[in-house]
Amino acid sequence: MKARDIMVSPVITVASHASIKEVAKLFLERRISAVPVVDGQGKLVGIISEGDLLHRSETGTERQRPWWLTTFTGQDTLAAEYTKAHARKVVDVMTHDIITAGPDAPLNEIATLLEKNSIKRVPIVKDGQLIGIVSRANLVQAVASAPTRLNIPLSDTMIRDKLLAHLRAQDWAHTFLLNTTVNDGVVDLWGLVNSDAERAAIRVAAESIPGVRAVNDNLSMRPFESGY
Repeated sequence: MKARDIMVSPVITVASHASIKEVAKLFLERRISAVPVVDGQGKLVGIISEGDLLHRSETGTERQRPWWLTTFTGQDTLAAEYTKAHARKVVDVMTHDIITAGPDAPLNEIATLLEKNSIKRVPIVKDGQLIGIVSRANLVQAVASAPTRLNIPLSDTMIRDKLLAHLRAQDWAHTFLLNTTVNDGVVDLWGLVNSDAERAAIRVAAESIPGVRAVNDNLSMRPFESGY
């Protein structure tokens, strides 16, 4: 799947000259937590979110620092915080440096952008124009609506071969320390693992094979001092 397959479109937007109060009302009325900012030609120029409205003069929530800490805070930082708290227009509060993606970006790329940059949404842009937006919630929706794969049960021998071949392709799996037996769809895992994380991953790999009815974990933690 790609960004175009799950993005929200058309996108609710605001102009940079819109007032902060208008944006706050928009958040409440549309039950959204952020909105892209566009110019007169529909070009994305920023984004404003609930986080940008946390420290505001109207609510008395401006950032407060002890006097001694203020002396260590740069004047530019203090000035920027003042602007964010007192500005009346979106252009003075919005985030200008925006991380975007194209409509053909694969979902794993979108997920990486969200995680790496600690953001909650990615505007989707094509030829400089905003055409959609993908949020964390949209990725969760994609998981919930993903079709169930048509799995044809495999024979015990095929289950074992498929599992071992899959594990050999994983960098984290130490297959030379592993063995497995399969009887009537029940997988027994044997051998040594380096960690609980490896143990869990091996179990999940076994459970994902079509035809597996149950998995018995007989794995033991690898004794590092034994010289293996």
